[in-house]
Amino acid sequence: MPRPVTLFSGQWADLTFDTLCAKAKSFGYDGVEIACWGDHFEVDKALEQDGYLQGRWDILHRHGLQCFAISNHLVGQAVCDRIDERHASILPPRIWGDGKEDGVRARAAEEMKNTARAAAAFGVKVVPGFTGSPIWHMVYSFPPNPPDFLEKGLALFAALWTPVLDVFQEVGVKFALEVHPTEIAFDIASAQNALDAVNGHPAFGFNYDPSHFGYQGVDYVAFIRKFADRIFHAHMKDVYWASRPMEAGVFGGHLNFGDARRFWDFRSVGRGSINFEEVIRALNDIGYAGPLSVEWEDGKMDREHGATESCAFVKRLDFAPSAVAFDAAFERK
Repeated sequence: MPRPVTLFSGQWADLTFDTLCAKAKSFGYDGVEIACWGDHFEVDKALEQDGYLQGRWDILHRHGLQCFAISNHLVGQAVCDRIDERHASILPPRIWGDGKEDGVRARAAEEMKNTARAAAAFGVKVVPGFTGSPIWHMVYSFPPNPPDFLEKGLALFAALWTPVLDVFQEVGVKFALEVHPTEIAFDIASAQNALDAVNGHPAFGFNYDPSHFGYQGVDYVAFIRKFADRIFHAHMKDVYWASRPMEAGVFGGHLNFGDARRFWDFRSVGRGSINFEEVIRALNDIGYAGPLSVEWEDGKMDREHGATESCAFVKRLDFAPSAVAFDAAFERK
């Protein structure tokens, strides 16, 4: 049967969790991928407050919704990033603290360990999120990068994340890195480097999101097949890129999303340039049976309209794979 279609709550964190769930149900969704910001899922309360986790489930069930994943992108970003004042705007004050890099990284790592524990206690098996990167600033090699910059950066990533991944493994939860600019992995080549850096850690895999590949010129369908056994979760998110040169290219020209001078921008699912037909077929080929989670983003569209049409688009497009070979229908018995 087709996979459940869920709504990622991160772009709706201005709403209470109860309000978001009511809307998600009215939009047609089967469930919610719960983000660890706003009041949607608070890791400290999940582990310390009696009844908190049951209260989340009570809200979900009241609205007839399921949950397969909780996501912690924002805190994960700080585990191995180069920390600066920007991180204060995305981190809880208790994680930001005095803003000194080593302390922020250490507190973020502990919070990600606790996210794994909270996910296990909540009964979900995957946590999508970000890792941050100590070497993203070196993505363009000028001034020329030192010969060992990549090895050192990957080694630091592994040193900071392996203890976190060990906790994920201990509690039976997978960490799914959303391959994305500013992360340790942002395309196929860097994803393989990251996987190798943690020696193929069994708890480490990917939250597949085609929108972060297409405008870069990365084969987003090939990614599915290359990392077939490491795709733990999937986002349905669309992006448009122009067929002609624009004022601002792939790097964005320091222009805000939504600016018409950009080469690329996120769009409501089905209105961009991603070929979701091939995405669904590739996910079927690898046997992916998890949710299709809509991460809705389109700066020029009302979000309730967009979330509703995106849910309908994904449900209409998804299909169960065939259980028999086509030619088998012609075999004589």
